[in-house]
Amino acid sequence: MCYWKRNVISLKQERVMIRIVEIFARKFWKMKHFSIIGEIFFIQNIYMSTIEIPTPAVLIENLSKYLDGKQILFDVNLSIFSGEVFGFLGPNGAGKTTTMKAILGLIRPDEGTISILGDTNLSNETKEKIGFMPENTYLYKYLTGREFLRFNGKFFQISDSELEERIEEILHKVGLHKAGDKLLAKYSKGMLQRIGLGQAIINNPSIVFLDEPMSGLDPIGRKMVKDLILELKAKGTTVFFNTHILSDVESICDSFAIIHQGHLVTSEKVKDLKEPLEEYFIQKIEENTEGHLEVI
Repeated sequence: MCYWKRNVISLKQERVMIRIVEIFARKFWKMKHFSIIGEIFFIQNIYMSTIEIPTPAVLIENLSKYLDGKQILFDVNLSIFSGEVFGFLGPNGAGKTTTMKAILGLIRPDEGTISILGDTNLSNETKEKIGFMPENTYLYKYLTGREFLRFNGKFFQISDSELEERIEEILHKVGLHKAGDKLLAKYSKGMLQRIGLGQAIINNPSIVFLDEPMSGLDPIGRKMVKDLILELKAKGTTVFFNTHILSDVESICDSFAIIHQGHLVTSEKVKDLKEPLEEYFIQKIEENTEGHLEVI
């Protein structure tokens, strides 16, 4: 799979190339054409040097977390590539939000390393490229929707004119252009969810983290959010979202992982599923409950 819109070949293609070289090298070795063998390996080295190995937008290695003396995350390993839409699944209390908070530096992991956009220190420069929508959006209820987006936009290095353009664009994208001057105190739950999503993309981020973005939305609102996520993907934005809605993962995600009781039990490409995700999800949860965990 090509993760970059550049000349990147897959590891599968790479292995095929190496195998072809081996076959020809053995053939010419038997014929004692040693000069030709040298040329073959020379060409292989040139070819391999052109391969660009995609860098993960998010790389988590051996992440563990304790809370009140109890371990709640166990050696979580994840890799999400740039431009992917990634769905993070699990029952309530499985560790989805805790993992996301650890990635964003909102809580400190006790063990393991986390890299975002190649940065393990989560510098201010990297933070400028991140958008985040928490599960429970605590909003300033006496600001209007437009004022709320402007308030959040001021945290970033965006000119006033560009910020105003983005505010209007986002209000239209989340279906709140007619409610932009209404106080957030008068917004419905679904409207608050959509304005929360709007603030997550006000800085035109390279990667967006969304915690239960479809929660509380009616079918029209869900369709709007799904379309927005696909639009972000088309622009090359990486989207990492927690969800309980399996059908949304099947329809818009490139890859997904399932976490249960703090253990990552599987990480897959959606296209590789051989059964409905609901059946696969239930099967994995049943197989990996309590004393029968098979972690990856």
